[in-house]
Amino acid sequence: MFSLRTRLAGAVVLVAFGVTGCGGDPDPTSISTTPGASASPGRQVADSASGLPPSPGASGTAAGAAPGGQAVKHAFPVQGKASYSRTHHDYPASDIIAACGLTAVSPVDGTVLEVARTDTYKPKVNDGATRGGLSVSILGGDGVRYYMSHFSSIDQGIEAGTPVTAGQPVARVGRTGDASACHIHFGLSPACQKTGDWWTRRGVIWPWAYLDAWKAGTAKSPVADVDQWQRQHGCPTKPLVNP
Repeated sequence: MFSLRTRLAGAVVLVAFGVTGCGGDPDPTSISTTPGASASPGRQVADSASGLPPSPGASGTAAGAAPGGQAVKHAFPVQGKASYSRTHHDYPASDIIAACGLTAVSPVDGTVLEVARTDTYKPKVNDGATRGGLSVSILGGDGVRYYMSHFSSIDQGIEAGTPVTAGQPVARVGRTGDASACHIHFGLSPACQKTGDWWTRRGVIWPWAYLDAWKAGTAKSPVADVDQWQRQHGCPTKPLVNP
């Protein structure tokens, strides 16, 4: 279990927010996990004993730095022409509009937390747990969870537990899940738990200011904003708005 604040051992913690139209979390059909991990079918999930970094809130590490004190780098999530707005339906996130097939990259130095390679979204069901289609969730070295979805494909070698660096290719822009156009759904959140809390993973703070900075090549960390959100909201066990 991962969080931006210290948690009691064994506590079950989740976060809440709702989705309409995109950004949910996929739940595909075949399973591959690192040793000791548990996951829903089709989802690769990093082992809780895999050495993922503790939260900066718990360790006292400065915002934007890994627990050891080294700087954590960030990168804009798309290589090539892309746009995004400062608004999003129902809950804080960003839809990064880009052509199908463009390269999506890791936005942070960190470790892959989850990978979903199968699209099981069904419009008639419209389940928030499957709206994201193909997705990648990364636990940054700063303790923040970075979530991207609607990919057309995910690169080989991008697996749960794999270290990644900011700017490293991870997938291709697509329109899987509940997506009507090619784009990447991008969300920032505390890693309340490593799988299952799709209402948290899809995003709890507005990413646009960080996307602005990363696109301009400027360093900017979401640690303080994510930590503040969690201090106010904790980790609710269900969506607080439209699921």
